[in-house]
Amino acid sequence: MTNPSINTFGMQRSLRQCLSNMAALLYRQGHVLESVTVPHRGLDNDALQTLESDHHGWSACQRILESSQAATWNDQRRFVLTGMGRELLFDMFGEGAADCA
Repeated sequence: MTNPSINTFGMQRSLRQCLSNMAALLYRQGHVLESVTVPHRGLDNDALQTLESDHHGWSACQRILESSQAATWNDQRRFVLTGMGRELLFDMFGEGAADCA
């Protein structure tokens, strides 16, 4: 039987790695973190395809973000972080990183 705390730790580590990769990729493409932290903004399909072309592991990270409920699709069908995703981003990058004001 698998230890659930090990699985939780592994998923959390993967999730944090994906958030970190996403932040770096967004920065390289000229985006700001608010592109994914403000619920009514988000990344459209073109931006997501560009992320994939810049980093071939992006689609796996996107799946991890979605399956862990750290990211979702808003009403405009744009990829955004959920409250939990914003909270993790804030924990990782400090005050102001996930500011939704």
